[in-house]
Amino acid sequence: MGFGVVLVALTVFLIGASAPSPFYPVLQERIGFSSVMMTLIFAVYALAMLATLLVTGSLSDHLGRRPVIAAGLLVLALSMTAFWQAESVTVLVTARVVQGFGAGLLLSSMSAAVVDLEPPGRPGAAAIANSVTPLAGLAAGGLLAGLALDHAEDAALTVVFGVLTTLFVLMAASVWLAPETSARRAGALASLRPEVGVPPKARAAFLRALPALVAGWATSGFYLSLGAPLVAQELGGASHVSQGLVITALNGAGAAMCFVARDWSSRRITLYGATTLALGTALTLAALAAGSLPWFLAAAVFAGTGFGASFLGVMRSVTPLAPPERRGELFAAVFVASYLAFGVPAVLAGFGVGEVGLRDTALAYGAIVVVLAALAALLRAFGSDD
Repeated sequence: MGFGVVLVALTVFLIGASAPSPFYPVLQERIGFSSVMMTLIFAVYALAMLATLLVTGSLSDHLGRRPVIAAGLLVLALSMTAFWQAESVTVLVTARVVQGFGAGLLLSSMSAAVVDLEPPGRPGAAAIANSVTPLAGLAAGGLLAGLALDHAEDAALTVVFGVLTTLFVLMAASVWLAPETSARRAGALASLRPEVGVPPKARAAFLRALPALVAGWATSGFYLSLGAPLVAQELGGASHVSQGLVITALNGAGAAMCFVARDWSSRRITLYGATTLALGTALTLAALAAGSLPWFLAAAVFAGTGFGASFLGVMRSVTPLAPPERRGELFAAVFVASYLAFGVPAVLAGFGVGEVGLRDTALAYGAIVVVLAALAALLRAFGSDD
């Protein structure tokens, strides 16, 4: 039961992470802010999450998983309420920052709890769940928000963020039904010093997987920060569903690929992932240059399989290697690397949009992702045999 409760909470968490993206063009029109500000609103989430991960990444190793997870879910409920009531840029930025704080509390603690609660008769289930569930949640959030905007219209904010607020409060209560898997131990205050650490046994595997991890999350940042505006402004996607489909295509394909590749070796998964990221992003840029929305979405699906495979390869490699009392620390390191790759390029893209425009920024950003993914594939192909 505990394994299922945490997976449901993790899914709801990631639905909430991607749900705001299709709303940005609507809120931009209603409140009035520039495209640069829209990209920065997206980026402050990743930066707030990173700061929180650096400070609290191993906190659940000391206080227990349940208190940290429950606190993170309640913080997310506050952020959803702020989105729901947002009538100014200040409130919108505040909502995104608070959401980043909550996400930072949850990423490492939830991932560690999934591993802790892995059913004894299903070895490897935690690595698959920690890969499939987040991507499935991200895919669902973008699609559901787009559907709400197209069909609920003026009530869309209430439908999405009102429901998410309620769900986060309910999940914060439900998590106490799961058994506690990390006993309290000394050092909680000391653990708040900003640092990133990888347990020694996991270090070599983590470093091998790092290039593909960075390439995968840089790709995700490209689609989540620029995808909806590109569909709306460059590719003629008038409906909110079509704008949300970019997020759904990338992450839905990634989730499916994690399941398909669950029996592959870590090396095969990572090689496929990095190679497909490079090819898929290149095809995305070709579709953008051609002005084709169907091909843009098809390329996002192809790139998404690479994103999912890259993420699964990392989780498969490092998950079994950390002792229980250091799992929070390990997953904090994984997600710090992920969200640096995700957030920093998005911040730079925000400034690029203001200087050279959306289309040229997307082409430059995508070209960098192609190079990163190609390098990750070459390093994995020739750097080691395991």
